[in-house]
Amino acid sequence: MDKDILSNDQTGAPTTATLALSGMSCASCARSIEKALSGQEGVTEVSVNFPAEQARVVYRPEALSLEDLTAAVAEAGYRATPIDEAGGEEESGDRNAEAVAEARRRMIMAWSINLPMMAIMVAHMFFGLHIPGYHGLMVVLAFGVIALAGRETLVSAYKSVRHRAANMDALIALGTLAAFATGPLALFGLGIDNYTGVAAMILAFHLLGRYIEVRARGRAGQAIRELLELGAKTARILRDDREVEVPIRDLQKGDIAMVRPGEKIPADGVVVEGRGLIDESMVTGESIPVLRQVDDEVVGATINQDGGLKIRITRVGQESFLAQVVKMVREAQASRVPIQVFADRVTSFFVPAVIGLSLLTFVVWLAFPTYPQAVAAWAGRFLPWVNPELGRLSLALFAAVAVMVIACPCALGLATPTALMVGSGMGARHGILIRSGEAIELMREIKTIVFDKTGTLTRGQPAVTDVRILADLDQEAILRYAGSLEDNSEHPLARAVVEKAREHGIEPQPATDFQATGGRGVAGRVDGRRVVIGTREMMQEEKIDFASVEDQIQALEDEAKSTMLIAVDGRIVGLLGLADTLKDGSAEAVEKLKGMGFAVVMISGDNQRTARAIADQVGIKKVLAGVMPDRKAAEIRELQKQSGLVAMVGDGINDAPALAQADVGIALGTGTDVAIESSDITLVRGDLQAVVGAVKLSRATFRKIRQNLFWAFFYNVVAIPTAMLGLLHPAMAPVAMALSSITVVANSLTLQRQKI
Repeated sequence: MDKDILSNDQTGAPTTATLALSGMSCASCARSIEKALSGQEGVTEVSVNFPAEQARVVYRPEALSLEDLTAAVAEAGYRATPIDEAGGEEESGDRNAEAVAEARRRMIMAWSINLPMMAIMVAHMFFGLHIPGYHGLMVVLAFGVIALAGRETLVSAYKSVRHRAANMDALIALGTLAAFATGPLALFGLGIDNYTGVAAMILAFHLLGRYIEVRARGRAGQAIRELLELGAKTARILRDDREVEVPIRDLQKGDIAMVRPGEKIPADGVVVEGRGLIDESMVTGESIPVLRQVDDEVVGATINQDGGLKIRITRVGQESFLAQVVKMVREAQASRVPIQVFADRVTSFFVPAVIGLSLLTFVVWLAFPTYPQAVAAWAGRFLPWVNPELGRLSLALFAAVAVMVIACPCALGLATPTALMVGSGMGARHGILIRSGEAIELMREIKTIVFDKTGTLTRGQPAVTDVRILADLDQEAILRYAGSLEDNSEHPLARAVVEKAREHGIEPQPATDFQATGGRGVAGRVDGRRVVIGTREMMQEEKIDFASVEDQIQALEDEAKSTMLIAVDGRIVGLLGLADTLKDGSAEAVEKLKGMGFAVVMISGDNQRTARAIADQVGIKKVLAGVMPDRKAAEIRELQKQSGLVAMVGDGINDAPALAQADVGIALGTGTDVAIESSDITLVRGDLQAVVGAVKLSRATFRKIRQNLFWAFFYNVVAIPTAMLGLLHPAMAPVAMALSSITVVANSLTLQRQKI
């Protein structure tokens, strides 16, 4: 469906809701919620982000309401609360803090009972200390751990089983209760070892792992929350000619905000008075402040370092730059990377399969004990927790419980979303906004990168590149005459001449008798002298001889430069060469991309000579010239047929069809204009070094996804058979299970060290 979800104001149009979820314990829970929401009539798209504990639902509001969505989640055994798009990240941070506090409370409760219990076990088992009523005491203490600290786990397990969608908590609950059941059986003298202490340890280690995992998952989504926390809390605005301080939420479009040096700009707007150096690092990732003055756009939460400003507020709430960043990052985090599809299929039947393997283990150890007991006898020589002397039933239970609590679908469910969360959050801090997780995977297979010329490789506006002196005047005099006369024209070339004069400290002087001849040039008087500036045709009309400088004119035109002839009192005194100049760093960026193995192509509507001149400056061999905007998409299709996957880099306006056609569309944003719907990646910075950064970040993120999936699969492939052979102590299993999830999250967090 379209990337831009239509407003709810349009009857029958789909809308998007973001739901905060609670009660999930693993990726199986996320799949259950997705299934429950997808089954609702009117829902067209669902994506559940397990680490962020959010669901993004696209639905038709005439078919069902938000209450229907939350009810569907509740019916599946979980809780859902609609969250506001603009404030969702702050709410997410609050929920994460609450989840960490709750996990910590349950962990402390479990270990406050489990540690004394372990001390009693060690004294009884290893030091032969006789403790009256030992077995009964173990049952009571273990029951305390299960009933108090483990209550939420048991409730979650019950709900998941009742809804026929067993989750990770179901495995922990089954393993814990199976081990706990040995206590009462031992008390009744049924010849089985008392594993109630093991049951308490399973739950305590599980809750410890859950606490560490919740903290780690919170860190994975911290980047965007930190970005939003940078925003101003209040603003000083003009009301009835006096300054009034108001909360940010009360700002309205059109308000005039006063911003002193050192203060944060309260919201997106336009400078109407003053000038100042603005620290825009939170937008672009660039640490060097930029000068903003009258008519320049500024972004909310950036810092005015120097000079007082009056700013007219133009965007508030969900229209603001930060809200757009949050929207795009959420879309990236909620999107599904193709490589994750297989992992999702595994997760969907993981828990039932593990329960089946646990039962199979129990049956094999009871019915065919010879081989597993031989393995236990061999392992018992160097693994102190393996005791082949235990009874057959005890050994079977030992192995079956270990299988249930060692298996971990969580790592599989965390592998992709945590890497996307860290990667997209890191990109947002550097002005690289990734909308599509699929684009991250596709970047790995991109063979060709196509650059639009105007506005992408070049600045998109003419500038004076050459000042040639042909008479006894100096450069300052030529620029004074040219700048003073052209200051009366609004033509882009005229503005470039005036800007060049001002760069040299020359302010335009008054001109009289000004005349403009369309497409040819201008004439008038400056300092009482007749000045004519224009083309050959203009000089011919004025009967001014330029034959002696024809070679120099031709040389400039061979470099794809527009040429202005300057005559004073009927004599040619100078030439100006003008061209659309390269952006800083364009050549270096192209060279780096070629070094990374990409074939680089330039596409332009300009003629072959002009396009070739720019391409030669940046080191691009292949040029597609004379391509009008409506034909660019067709050229991209042709390149896809010839060389495979293609990425397109453009300005996101004229290039929208080509960006959409490309396998990965990369749009250069301009200031606060980041909502470029035709692109997969938007670069807030206008320079092409950001393209190199986007490629590096995409590759690094996908590399982390592959690593995470490998370790998640590897862990389960090794751990489950090891447990089936009776080589893992059930109390150690939840530790290993938690470590597998923590390893995946920690590996994702190492993305923060990636240099982009």
